[in-house]
Amino acid sequence: MLLLSDKSKQFLSAGVKILIVGFAFYFIDQRLAGNDWFFFKEKLHKNFTWITAGLLLIMAFYNRFFEILKWQNLVSNFMHISIPEATKQVLGAFTASIFTPNGIGEYGAKAMFFEKKYSRKVVFLNLLCNGIQMVITVIFGTAGLLYFNLKHNIVSTKIIFIILVVAGLLVIAGFALRKFKVKGYSFQRVTEKIRDIPKRIHRKNFILAMCRYLIFSHQYYLILVIFNVDLPYWTVMATICSVYFLSSSLPTFQFLDFAVKGSVAVYFFGLLGINEWIPIFATTLIWILNVVLPVAIGSYYVVTFKPPWKQ
Repeated sequence: MLLLSDKSKQFLSAGVKILIVGFAFYFIDQRLAGNDWFFFKEKLHKNFTWITAGLLLIMAFYNRFFEILKWQNLVSNFMHISIPEATKQVLGAFTASIFTPNGIGEYGAKAMFFEKKYSRKVVFLNLLCNGIQMVITVIFGTAGLLYFNLKHNIVSTKIIFIILVVAGLLVIAGFALRKFKVKGYSFQRVTEKIRDIPKRIHRKNFILAMCRYLIFSHQYYLILVIFNVDLPYWTVMATICSVYFLSSSLPTFQFLDFAVKGSVAVYFFGLLGINEWIPIFATTLIWILNVVLPVAIGSYYVVTFKPPWKQ
């Protein structure tokens, strides 16, 4: 009976792995089928050279590599893991979370690479890993929106003032309720846990997150240049930062990320007089480089995954 139970668990585990990978590639296939794929390939062939393609691939590599280094750095707070191990955890969790809202499945997926006693710690560190990236996105995105608005006046000064007042009130409310507990946790307790982590780890986390942001934002910029978008650098970068900020603020799935970013990009670049197919193709290519390729590699780690207590 015990042997049968073990066999059943093995088959169940294999079935779940195949299901995750199958769903991931199904969503990717649906995405590519939804585009005029032949038209897209024609545009790539016409506008891209081996040098520009290679440069974009290098930027895609470093975009994910900085994320891997971020995770290795944070986990060093309680355990040393190698870069190959960090790669397995980051890409495997990314693949498993592709069809969960806002990649929330990544938290549970990463925790499965560790012993159960570390689960809460891993979830908290993953929150810091994603949180610093979001903070940088918000800072650059807000600056980009303000710069874009000065040039094109899409939002009135009155609305901006109201938004700033509401943001200020939320900060004040958060400070006032810092001791209010939810399931035993308070904002003050969270800040204490953050302070318990050495400053060197926080500094490295911030630097790596900044590097990653600069990489994927300039990857978008390079694609626009390749498609002959002739606009001032700061205008284009302000628009890109605005698009990333607004699209990351909306609830979505990783496999639908292209649709959200694409629609926001079409609106903003449309105000600059850019043909709508350019931001659509730019967003699609970014999605292929930064989602499809990592999922293709991560699927291997999902299929070969073994819980730490079985290794």
